[in-house]
Amino acid sequence: MTAPANETTIAPRRFALPSRILHWLMAPMVIAQLLIGVIMIASLSYYPLLLAIHRPLGVVILAFAVVRLVNRLTHRLPPFLATMSRAERRIASWSEYLLYALLLLQPLIGWAMLSAARFPVTLAGPLQLPGIAPHNLDLYAVLRQAHDVGAFLLFLTFTAHVCAVLFHTLVLRDGLLDRMAVWPTKRAARGEDETAV
Repeated sequence: MTAPANETTIAPRRFALPSRILHWLMAPMVIAQLLIGVIMIASLSYYPLLLAIHRPLGVVILAFAVVRLVNRLTHRLPPFLATMSRAERRIASWSEYLLYALLLLQPLIGWAMLSAARFPVTLAGPLQLPGIAPHNLDLYAVLRQAHDVGAFLLFLTFTAHVCAVLFHTLVLRDGLLDRMAVWPTKRAARGEDETAV
């Protein structure tokens, strides 16, 4: 991954427009997927319906994660805010890497898990994904455990990310959220947020 820009380099003050659009398209999908996963465990009566949503949504999230990773590697990052300490910057960078890894691995593990049990991953109508793991019930059990652990890690990482953004937005009021905004901001109105797409 490209190295984060620091305050001494010439860099945009906001993330590139494609990055911001992809971020706000993907965030509700991840939230929905986490909620669906919890409800699937808690309510067996809705399990078939939620499963029919969960599988194709996982594939869409995987596709978006790949696009976001390519976008992330091809666009310059805005500098860290001056309000962030060196430790906070490291945590922010590593949590970003963890989020990308989980958003890529979690759907792949789920896909492999279903393949190991010979369960189809139906996208729409007769359209199904091919298997990516051999039929093996022991492998299925291992992958199911890995999928559960991955979901828990994704929930924790996503929650930490949201809490950090809320802290910067509501307590520090340092404009962190403006860097990812697709809506008009005061800084943009002053011409401080110009960025190349």
